[in-house]
Amino acid sequence: MYFDHKRVLVTGGTGSFGQLAVRRLLEMGAKEVRVFSRDEKKQWEMVQNLPGKGRVSYVIGDIRNLESVRAAIQDIEMVFHAAALKYVPKCEFNVYETVLTNVIGTANLVKASKEASVGVFVALSTDKAVLPVNAYGMSKALMERLLINANMDLGGFPTRFISVRYGNVIGSSGSVIPFFKKQIDVGGPVTVTNPEMTRFWFTLDRAVALAFNAAILGVGGEVFVSKIPSSTLGDLAAVLVGDQDIEIKVIGTRPGEKVHELLISENEAHRTTEIMDGFAILPQLPLPAIGASYGECEGIAGAYSSRDTLMSRKELSELLAQEGWL
Repeated sequence: MYFDHKRVLVTGGTGSFGQLAVRRLLEMGAKEVRVFSRDEKKQWEMVQNLPGKGRVSYVIGDIRNLESVRAAIQDIEMVFHAAALKYVPKCEFNVYETVLTNVIGTANLVKASKEASVGVFVALSTDKAVLPVNAYGMSKALMERLLINANMDLGGFPTRFISVRYGNVIGSSGSVIPFFKKQIDVGGPVTVTNPEMTRFWFTLDRAVALAFNAAILGVGGEVFVSKIPSSTLGDLAAVLVGDQDIEIKVIGTRPGEKVHELLISENEAHRTTEIMDGFAILPQLPLPAIGASYGECEGIAGAYSSRDTLMSRKELSELLAQEGWL
């Protein structure tokens, strides 16, 4: 298997994605998985709950600190980069901090990965990076471009740098679903910013699978996207409330929020190719490996928007039940 005997670093490894990725990597034969994060409490909790302790190591550090990153990345062959500031309103009010983590922190990881001759580097991006209107999305758009640029290096570094773009991961830290559930548990009201707002929904299993597939298939410079469904926030609230007598209250759009999200923009459609159960967005910059691997790209018909892939309430209910939220 591809991950057999590999030494893997997972930044933000104590988060929802990180914890599942670590488990999957162990199942798939990784020799060592190194968890890199700032939160010692979450690391301690992870030690108690994770099997395969002899093959998992934990490093306290911050991706903003280049020396900390360099120390963590020694002997590593593969990086999954999930560390980020990602709460949209918080990022909007703390732009400099967002840039330090999501942009400068990524640049530190890129530099250290090249120095350590890491084989492949996969970073988690977001639909909010597409035509961004908020600081979080802008920082992730810059992150994607940093990784594309990293593949142009002429210094002989072997690392392949790849991004994967996600919608909202169901149940992850900061997701609206656990937020709504907490409001329901105390009797409401459930506060919806705009019931017509649409969002993509991504299961954690598919999020990890997309990152792993990108590591295997990517030649460097692509942004990989999965085909995933969406819903309105109004439908989401209604399905979670069900037949309970709980008020759904509209409170208005928060700073930095879009009404609809895009996983692929109109400007990217002409350089996007279908692959497996999703898409690979090819870079505008001339990367020889991309041309050799993908040839002439026919593109897709147009933008991939959250308003075009809407589930019925029945379909949404089935998805939430499958993921343990109903």
